[in-house]
Amino acid sequence: MRAVIQRVSRASVTIKNKIKSEIGAGLLVLVGIEESDNDTDIEWLCNKVVQLRIFNDSNEVMNLSVLDVDGSVLAISQFTLHAKTRKGNRPSYIRAAHPDIAIPLYNRFVSTLSSLMGKKVGTGEFGAMMQIELVNDGPVTIIIDTKEKE
Repeated sequence: MRAVIQRVSRASVTIKNKIKSEIGAGLLVLVGIEESDNDTDIEWLCNKVVQLRIFNDSNEVMNLSVLDVDGSVLAISQFTLHAKTRKGNRPSYIRAAHPDIAIPLYNRFVSTLSSLMGKKVGTGEFGAMMQIELVNDGPVTIIIDTKEKE
């Protein structure tokens, strides 16, 4: 499971010209799921996301988590995070999980994040063409891969 986490002032996801979800200050999490991902990856990544100390404290030091600042989270499924680009110029997505595996894992990821946050997490729509708007605050962008946790 791979995530691109961006600290945002605001973010939204639009599908067919309608805003599906929007948040104020918090985190935009783009998450890519691969065939070998499981509940252990979900638990580890969700805990990492909510505890990641990338918000400024009163001394302007990144020392606070999204929980500490009562921020929000917008979680968007993005299979292209598993693009293989070693050969040629057309990316291969062979490592990305097929929908029958990815959808339940994505739903559990969102549910786990919501539980840890103590509030609803905004989402897109799995497999839909989405437009994501965000104001990256900092900018702060962190990439985490559960296969590199050890």
